[in-house]
Amino acid sequence: MTTIRRERRQGPSVLRGSMVPESTHDQRLLDRRGPTDWLHMDPWRVLRIQSEFVEGFGALAELPPAVTVFGSSRTDRDSKEYELGMRLGRSLAEAGFAVITGGGPGVMEAANKGALESGGVSVGLGIELPHEQHMNEYVDLGVEFRYFFVRKTMFVKYSSGFVTLPGGFGTLDELFEALTLVQTRKVTSFPVILMGVEFWTPLIDWIRTSLLTSGKVSSQDVDLIQLTDDPDEAVEIIAAADRQQAGTARRDETTRRHSVADTQ
Repeated sequence: MTTIRRERRQGPSVLRGSMVPESTHDQRLLDRRGPTDWLHMDPWRVLRIQSEFVEGFGALAELPPAVTVFGSSRTDRDSKEYELGMRLGRSLAEAGFAVITGGGPGVMEAANKGALESGGVSVGLGIELPHEQHMNEYVDLGVEFRYFFVRKTMFVKYSSGFVTLPGGFGTLDELFEALTLVQTRKVTSFPVILMGVEFWTPLIDWIRTSLLTSGKVSSQDVDLIQLTDDPDEAVEIIAAADRQQAGTARRDETTRRHSVADTQ
């Protein structure tokens, strides 16, 4: 004799036997009593993630061409690196680029300050951290995120390039993610520039002597990294890539239009 098990359909899922819950989603949604664990369950997190993407896209969609600046939050205001960040922010703003940072103190604050004081658009994309970190006072447009991967998407989607000043683990994470995206051609015409020659040279040497010589990367991969201490040079590298990308887009559109005309 075949035992008939309980069955319930929940959207695209079919639940049977012990997997059938004692209450429905509607019951749990409309019941004011009981625990609030549902706020921290994965299906609800998906909606939060979706809302963060929507909020980020909406807030940043109308930015002018922008450049993301990475660097340590622990940089002192009287340091050479802070001054370099301010100079970079000024140069980017004067060239017509918005400046995007993580919105925190240190190098991020310096770049935002340089952009703001030069009349540019200063953007901060903050992240929820275990320790409190406020958006720096030089941000015109600030967006706070719960999830690192949503925030990283915004850094890439709305930037014409990355400039990375000296920093720690977070800065290295952002740097190598940017390099991976360029290496795998997930993004194109996207300069990755390191500023702080003395700080970054040992890393470049290690990449050449360990990664390149052992075949873990190619010489073309190493060439993706550009190193300078001159803010104006960094801006020109990004502007040249931006012009090249714009020219390629125009040529592609012209080719598309001719192809359409030929088929009519």
